[in-house]
Amino acid sequence: MSAYTTRQDLPGSLPAAASSALRLGALASDERFEVTVRVRPRAAPPDLAASAATLALKPAQQQQLSREEYAAAFGADPADLAKVADFARHFGLVVLDSSSARRSVFLSGTADQFAAAFGTQIEQVEHAGGVGRAVAAPLSVPSEVGDIVEGVFGLSDAPVARPHLQQLPEAQAAAGASFTPPQLAKLYNFPTGVDGSGQCIAIIELGGGFRTTDISNYFKGLHLPVPKVKSISVDGGKNHPTTANSADGEVMLDIEVAAGVAPKALICVYFAPNTDKGFLDAITAALHDKVNQPSVISISWGAAEKFWTPQALSSYDAAFQSAATLGVTVCCAAGDAGSGDENPDQGQPDGLAHVDFPAASPHVLACGGTRLKANGSSIASETVWNDDPLRSASGGGVSDFFDLPAYQNGAGVPASANPGGRVGRGVPDVAGDADPNTGYQVLVDGRRLVFGGTSAVAPLWAGLVALMNQKLGHHVGFLNPLLYGAAVGSGATHDITVGDIGAYQAGAGWDACTGWGSPNGAKLLQVLGS
Repeated sequence: MSAYTTRQDLPGSLPAAASSALRLGALASDERFEVTVRVRPRAAPPDLAASAATLALKPAQQQQLSREEYAAAFGADPADLAKVADFARHFGLVVLDSSSARRSVFLSGTADQFAAAFGTQIEQVEHAGGVGRAVAAPLSVPSEVGDIVEGVFGLSDAPVARPHLQQLPEAQAAAGASFTPPQLAKLYNFPTGVDGSGQCIAIIELGGGFRTTDISNYFKGLHLPVPKVKSISVDGGKNHPTTANSADGEVMLDIEVAAGVAPKALICVYFAPNTDKGFLDAITAALHDKVNQPSVISISWGAAEKFWTPQALSSYDAAFQSAATLGVTVCCAAGDAGSGDENPDQGQPDGLAHVDFPAASPHVLACGGTRLKANGSSIASETVWNDDPLRSASGGGVSDFFDLPAYQNGAGVPASANPGGRVGRGVPDVAGDADPNTGYQVLVDGRRLVFGGTSAVAPLWAGLVALMNQKLGHHVGFLNPLLYGAAVGSGATHDITVGDIGAYQAGAGWDACTGWGSPNGAKLLQVLGS
């Protein structure tokens, strides 16, 4: 048996930004909790964001693997999983499960056992979610598994993301120009004659819940079929509706927008705790769900890159890279606090520009926000959403962590507004109506409300993807290379040229406010099918 006497540091196990949590002392040694250990793949999967050749490929020409094929080729080696399990048991930890496809080993143990296993100290802290735990020092692992372990998640239970939605005050909502999802689908020229049949849209939620009576009443009011909505528990997360001013608003917005566009699609809502472990486990659970087989994932939660550990940024991005290989489109909200991505109501901003993650991943479709005015069934005007560059504006900008992907080489991504002028991954890729003043009519906990935010844009695009998948008979998958390649100049998007998000200005072509712009669904479908 291995002695486990020498150790290797686990790079990137602490966030770059200083934590605002109040330290309360050492965590009780016998407190039990669960941790996910992320394991290397048996072979490096293809990286569709790194190859300029993908610009010339339509989704039908991309190699898209089944979930079984992916697990066999790029899942974790069973021998690696066994080594991690042996190491965990050596320190008294319980192996709850392991998954080659998800490249994960799921462990349970006490604070003392985890501290010894990962060479750190675990403290009790007071953070935004209440009293919880956090690591006080970087992590390490025994050398025997040093090249196998890519990340450890769950030692901290602080909330990692916030929902990107904004409610319009009810007095304003009554007089405002808001829309139902079908109205927006018509304005954005979504394909007709399709309803999402045969598709599954996965929605990731880190809190809140839905009521089936609301869903039934909402869709009956729209004269649409009531969609089939399944609740899937991850890490103990549950469908737990409370009141309309809770995360229920996010959950209902996501469901009602996605299903309002594609009412016959199966909607699977993956509920997980708002922690680095819960969020990652929900993503991998949805990606590798062989029962429901989502073809598109909608994520409306996120936070500025600086609040994430480098290991989280890398591990989540690796999961999204898997999605691209599986032909699963991932739509992520780009944020609601302008180019700073730090709402002053939630803490003191540092004055720098930040992009939101997971929208910053080069393997997702980052969705920014616009202000949309209609004239009957046509668009009268569309500009960048910016009611307040600190509190109510589309997110966007240049990543401090992710390099410029190959598909953005010719897009004109600007230098970062931060000192040093780094040119990295540009955010967003596309956009859609997000201004609460021209927002979405939803039903939440029995109340009819209007919401905006880029939270609404991610499920809007997810619904469009489901329609296109149905029409084409195959998954459109990783859309980004096509948007920056064959779709340029095709009219597949409405170019938004007026407005700013603080540090970045809109202009012709791609920009760091709304990407390529809002969808022209029928045109985009034409490009995909040509």
